[in-house]
Amino acid sequence: MVVKEAELSYLRRCVELAAEALEAGDDPFGSVLVSGDGTVLAEDRNRTAAGDRTRHPEFELARWAAERMTPAERAAATVYTSGEHCPMCAAAHAWVGLGRIVYAASSAQLTGWLDEFGVPAPPVRPLPVEEVAPGVQVAGPAPELTQEIKELHRRYHRPGN
Repeated sequence: MVVKEAELSYLRRCVELAAEALEAGDDPFGSVLVSGDGTVLAEDRNRTAAGDRTRHPEFELARWAAERMTPAERAAATVYTSGEHCPMCAAAHAWVGLGRIVYAASSAQLTGWLDEFGVPAPPVRPLPVEEVAPGVQVAGPAPELTQEIKELHRRYHRPGN
């Protein structure tokens, strides 16, 4: 599905959060949880630099939603994110019963960039959300943000280049 023009502001905030993560020494990912009526409920960024590789923002937002939202509110919500959910985060999203996922860059794009940067493959295969959580509606990528996101990942994986 295509990212709607009205959704780009949420994705731009995700890119800002990804840049904050990068500045803190984390992989550059950021996510925003938005209610069915368009209210920003929570946001987070990667926090993996301390060694816990499960501290992804999408996973944290799934936990936040499970603790604070009703099942109907979760189903009506959207998670906006700078990068398509990894399998761990896609599973958490589906198990919690969150609604749509809208991402700025796809797992396929990220995989290509990492290969281009000479980064070894991650320990978990990057799969499209639909393969992990087939019932979740997904939109993305957002071509308007592709170069900015690629640059954040280049800076993380090849600093000084």
